[in-house]
Amino acid sequence: MISTIFASTEPTLITGRKRVNGMAEKTADEKKVKLFLSQKELLDTFLSHGAITKAQYDKSLGDLTEKMGMENYVNK
Repeated sequence: MISTIFASTEPTLITGRKRVNGMAEKTADEKKVKLFLSQKELLDTFLSHGAITKAQYDKSLGDLTEKMGMENYVNK
């Protein structure tokens, strides 16, 4: 009986992904890209509002890009 209850609450697999709240769960790589892009957007906002200098922006973006391995997501 217990296994039947738990079996019915298992997420449905769609193209190899679990569904969470009706949405396919993101892969680790997708989550990493989303995090990188949101961090880059925050740096862009800081720069555009004068909260950081261009040199600080370049250093921070370079460090972020390198540490996260996101060289393909930055316009050079």
